[in-house]
Amino acid sequence: MIKNPQQIALMAESGRLLALVFERLDQTPLAGMSTLQVDAMVERFIVDDLKARPASKGQYGFGFVLNCSVNEQVCHGVPSPSRILRDGDIVNLDITLEKNGYIADSSKTYLIGNVSAAARQLVQVTYEAMWLGIRAVRPGGRLGDIGAAIEQHARRNGYSVVREYCGHGIGQQMHEEPQVLHFGKPGTGLVLREGMVFTIEPMLNQGSSHVRTLADGWTVVTRDGALSAQFEHTVAVTSSGVSVLTLRSDELDGRPVPAL
Repeated sequence: MIKNPQQIALMAESGRLLALVFERLDQTPLAGMSTLQVDAMVERFIVDDLKARPASKGQYGFGFVLNCSVNEQVCHGVPSPSRILRDGDIVNLDITLEKNGYIADSSKTYLIGNVSAAARQLVQVTYEAMWLGIRAVRPGGRLGDIGAAIEQHARRNGYSVVREYCGHGIGQQMHEEPQVLHFGKPGTGLVLREGMVFTIEPMLNQGSSHVRTLADGWTVVTRDGALSAQFEHTVAVTSSGVSVLTLRSDELDGRPVPAL
């Protein structure tokens, strides 16, 4: 689970490139695009412009570059030519990128057009929850500190935390140890050590935390049809705290800016 400084530097380069993908998406008018068109655009940018590999394509038999999870879809949404992003939607775009043998993983929930106040609030609180989890990372801390910070913020704002899916170690493989739960108790769980690299990727629901998987075998949705949102960063434990390897340019001062 421990990466040396050279390995973390390679992961930071993958993270830097992945941040550029999201910055390209920030500049793209997504309304009216199908999720398959978004997938194709991202693949072209990663392969042609960044000279990198979209690590999700082919992983576990998944045939696409990214997950597009719209509205009640929690995660692992499959890109489709018939799923058009429309005014009022929220969509989480979850993307992985490999460069020089190391993988970075990040996601962001986008607001499409005129989104309801309730949906905006969910997205905002999810973003804040991710950052509270990130701020809990430090050598000598515990994984439970991360989960507790996320869960407490979600509950204070009336949201539930999806429990079936979690953050994960990452490096030359997309999924490594440890598992990073987004709920828990402070002072419990694995002790964090300098050189650990993992993702923090909370999924918050408006209603119940219960989810189900659609017939495609991939797309996970809320069981009650309520909205869900997610954000994700890849982070490294440092000697003094945490480094966010997938930090975007609008976050370069290390503090969370408003998601909206």
